Amino acid sequence: MAGSPLFASNDARILDRIRKGDEGALVELYRENRNPVRALVMRNRGTEEDADDILQESLVTLWERVRTGRFHYSARLGTFIYATARNMWLRRLARSRREVAGIETDPASDDASPLELMIEEEEAEIVRSALERLGEPCRKLLLLFYWEEESMETIAVQMGMANADTVKSRKYQCKKALEALVLERLPRHD
Repeated sequence: MAGSPLFASNDARILDRIRKGDEGALVELYRENRNPVRALVMRNRGTEEDADDILQESLVTLWERVRTGRFHYSARLGTFIYATARNMWLRRLARSRREVAGIETDPASDDASPLELMIEEEEAEIVRSALERLGEPCRKLLLLFYWEEESMETIAVQMGMANADTVKSRKYQCKKALEALVLERLPRHD
C-alpha cells in the first residue's frame, strides 16, 4: 500500500488476507456490508436475493482487483464495496428498463466496460493527486473525517484544534480547496 493514505487497520488486515488468497476475508466483508447493500437495493426496487447477488459480485470485483494489483486503496473498503454495488445495481436497473422497453441489450452490460473502468480509475487518480497537492493539515483532516469517519470532536483532539466548530469550519475550507484542485485536472466538456 505504498503511497496510499493510512486507513483503518481492519481494512489493511483484510487487504493483506486477500493478497494471501484467504477467502475468509470475503466472508467477513460480506457480513460487514450485507445490511447497507441490502438497504440500497431494496430501496431501489430490488429483493434480498438481488442484494445478495450484487454484494457477491462486488466482492468478486474487489478480490480480482486486489489479487491482480489493480486495486488502489483510496477509500475504506466498505465505501468501495457500496459504490461498486450501487453502480452494478443501477446498471442492472437500466438494463432491465431497456429490456422491458423491447430494446436488446448486451448480456455483458452488467459489468463495467473497459472505458468505464478507465474513467473510474482516472477520476480516482485525480482525487489522489489533488489530496497529495492539498498538503497538511487539510489532507489529514479530510482523510480523518471522510475515510476514517472520525467525529469532529475526535479530530479536534487529534489535530490539536480548539473544538468541533473549529474543525467544521476548517473542513469546509479544506473541502473547497480540494474541489478546486480536482476541477483543475478534470477534462472540460464545452
